Amino acid sequence: MKYQLRNNSTDKKPPLISVIVPAFNVSQYISETLDSIFSQDFSDFEVILVNDGSPDTNELEQTLAPYQEQITYLKQPNKGVSGARNTALRIARGEYVALLDGDDVWLSNKLSEQVGFIQSGGYDLVYADALLIGESPWPAGTTFMDKSPSDGEVTSESLLALRCCVLASTVLARKQAIIDAGMFDEQVRIAEDFDLWTRMALKGKRFGYQRLVLAKYRFRSESISADRISLQEGGLRILNGLKARHDLNRSEREALESTAAMLRLSVCLERGKLMILKGDFNSARQLLSKARKQSKSWKVTLALVGLRTAPRTLQRFYRSRQALALRSKTNLNLTAKSPK
Repeated sequence: MKYQLRNNSTDKKPPLISVIVPAFNVSQYISETLDSIFSQDFSDFEVILVNDGSPDTNELEQTLAPYQEQITYLKQPNKGVSGARNTALRIARGEYVALLDGDDVWLSNKLSEQVGFIQSGGYDLVYADALLIGESPWPAGTTFMDKSPSDGEVTSESLLALRCCVLASTVLARKQAIIDAGMFDEQVRIAEDFDLWTRMALKGKRFGYQRLVLAKYRFRSESISADRISLQEGGLRILNGLKARHDLNRSEREALESTAAMLRLSVCLERGKLMILKGDFNSARQLLSKARKQSKSWKVTLALVGLRTAPRTLQRFYRSRQALALRSKTNLNLTAKSPK
């Protein structure tokens, strides 16, 4: 590095909150992200930014220069977003940790609203709503909870059923609750936050949420969240791991199996569409036939008829719709932002 950024751990009095920001290919966004932190109407926090082996390190460090007296900057070989967050967690001095991806933004009242909420409710973790920005496929003004509502009490069962969906960049949590659950799994690089939230809930940690919009969540076409098949397959791996490692009760098992079946069907459909787009009609027929056994959807039946009678016409139809693919119903709970 060309300069030494201030290490907040030299301060005598620990802050109430440690803000954790993983950075990977976010140099063009990081100023807006950090400005949103330092514009908070709550000031008892430290900021720990982890450069996770980012290929844009030179640009990132140049952009961070004006903030060098305000943040703790760490640089490490690429470990994925789980490894970056864990690195920050290990030196975090706050009673609470707030997570913020390096391309997302907080509203100025984010921390003050959540500190009062988490303390008054006795929660271990709270989260909020966020406005969808950037390359979002939905109309302006759409929020995360518009697409992925949180319905009822947050429990391990409701998380597994995807009825309650936690957005990482809106999370404020007790640091010890995250540590008790084993922190982020560094082997998991997709939907790693969903994995942690579920493990925390299985350990009895209390969750709460606010329907307030307290952040802005940025869509980026190059991010992992744009790759639906990878997200869904990552979600399946997490569900299989949770099933193998935890003694689930009946409702938890049923929720897990239902979500796994939904993801398997979705993967089949997405791969089938991909094969149609590539012109591999035999593979597409096999995948959609498998999907047809799991779903009685008329759309699947119609696609199979098209593959038998007019595959090139069907291919042209899917190509015309490819740009709108993200508009189909997607639960944003299984979201990963950093392409690592």
